Amino acid sequence: MKNLFEKTQMLLGAKTLNMIKMKKVIIFGVGGAGGSAAEALVRSGIQTIAVVDCGTVDLTDIGVQVIALHSTVGRKKAEVMEERIKDINPDAAVKAYGERLTPDNIEIFRLSDYDYIVDAIDDIPAKLLLIQSAVQLNVPIISAMSTGNKFNPSMLKIGDIKWAGACPMAAIIRKETAKIGVRNLKVVYSTETPHREELPEDGSRSPSGIAFVPAAAGLLTASEVIRDFLYTAPSERRIFGIKFNAPGLKADEF
Repeated sequence: MKNLFEKTQMLLGAKTLNMIKMKKVIIFGVGGAGGSAAEALVRSGIQTIAVVDCGTVDLTDIGVQVIALHSTVGRKKAEVMEERIKDINPDAAVKAYGERLTPDNIEIFRLSDYDYIVDAIDDIPAKLLLIQSAVQLNVPIISAMSTGNKFNPSMLKIGDIKWAGACPMAAIIRKETAKIGVRNLKVVYSTETPHREELPEDGSRSPSGIAFVPAAAGLLTASEVIRDFLYTAPSERRIFGIKFNAPGLKADEF
């Protein structure tokens, strides 16, 4: 009988895949990068996942977000993402929160229950609140910087926020996290100089975008979460010359 995760199991082995299935992840923001990250994590074996997003799908999201379709325009992003996850893996345990993260409601998300936090929030105060809370609770977090006004996905990188020099959002986050004593923060960022050809018709400063940059950022994010789970498991193994950690595996089992 075919297995939903058969190809991943062939790559990593049954014991490693089972370890991944036991992990719990919460994702804040399921638009561009966050939506692609959530989908990739579920397709990689994560079965307990929470998604948080107060927004609704807009027509203009169709060009840049995996959950945005004509059939989902006007619907809550968190609900759409929950349905998509369950369609990928009916056995997944999903919690969907259609609300904005604030100091008044942060307790309802029970961050300490999760093995990893993915921050794909655009709102700076909410982003800072989530980062500070994750650090205080000692829960691993990866924070996606802005993919707006970017064109080249090959210029995306993962590293400490101190290296994210070309990203305007990172400059703000770096300054503000330093004020609250957060010295290190893993981020997905672009080294590309932001640019655009036109402003929106209403004259606002809404960022431009194209499908493959936020999607690539989301896939990088998901990859790093899974890799961190492998690196921090009890015993070590090497896959394709890369050192990974997986529980209870011997060198001759691969």
